[in-house]
Amino acid sequence: MRLAFRVAALLVAAVLTTDGAVAQSWPSKPVRIIVPFTGGSATDILARTFGQQLSEAWGQPVIVENRPGAGGTIGTGIVANAPADGYTLLVHSAAYSVNPSMYPDLPFDTRKAFVEIAPLGGQPNVLVVAPASGIKSVQDLVTQAKQKPGVFNYGSAGAGSGTHINAEKFRLATGIDAVHVPYKGTPEALTDTMAGRVTFFFSPISAALPQVKDGKLIALAVSSARRSSALKDVPTIAESGVPGFDYNLWVGLFGPAAMPADIVERINKDVQRALATPEIKERLANLGAEPMPMTPAEFKQFAHDEMDVGARIVKAAGVKGQ
Repeated sequence: MRLAFRVAALLVAAVLTTDGAVAQSWPSKPVRIIVPFTGGSATDILARTFGQQLSEAWGQPVIVENRPGAGGTIGTGIVANAPADGYTLLVHSAAYSVNPSMYPDLPFDTRKAFVEIAPLGGQPNVLVVAPASGIKSVQDLVTQAKQKPGVFNYGSAGAGSGTHINAEKFRLATGIDAVHVPYKGTPEALTDTMAGRVTFFFSPISAALPQVKDGKLIALAVSSARRSSALKDVPTIAESGVPGFDYNLWVGLFGPAAMPADIVERINKDVQRALATPEIKERLANLGAEPMPMTPAEFKQFAHDEMDVGARIVKAAGVKGQ
């Protein structure tokens, strides 16, 4: 009996030692981060911001690769099928929690195919319109949309994206009837909003700030419960006549489900260290984003709770993947 106990103890020690050695030797080659949206999107901006910091910490190149399409599910599928060795990671947005409801026939189970590593930050979307639209406030938009049901349209970064779900939540809360126009990503939706081809767009604040400051877009309101430090004079949706409205566009880092736990923990801690640097603090502030420090376990619970919320919005709005 005593011999069996010693053998078992040695086996456990060997496993722990092996796991520790894996974490210490990782990474020994470049790390690839898949972003399932176009370049210039909020997800892409945060992926590249943290990618640079993590590259310096790891002493290896971090290559950010954009694989947009189908509301983010194409790039997500690449990571779901990647080797679980920590060399292929995913940076996704709040759309991660909506895709299972939008696309019930996905070839992977989002709740089981990934490990939640760390959130990179959260930011509000900003409701923007073209100056030529003549719309000056949220109430202007709602009033005119109700006068012309089905005439106004709104852009998104793709069906099931955070920008889409934010708009659907707004549509449900205000009772307006408007047509969804999905794009490949945020930059394309912003371009057509400035040109007046779509009436309004809930853009990630980091992507819309330059155009708002240059007067190419009018910021009507931000989606968060509090005003954004990046647009202090812009009211919230709740302040603008839609009580209780709140939507946070979060971005997080994920990996294939079978990644070694010690590598997951190491990456999480390296993200926390990056969040504490003056460079990242300044960058997030300039983007109107805020840190969301969580352990992998806390982030998993958060993401799964978000899936439940997303499922309710998708059902209530009657939206489907395209």
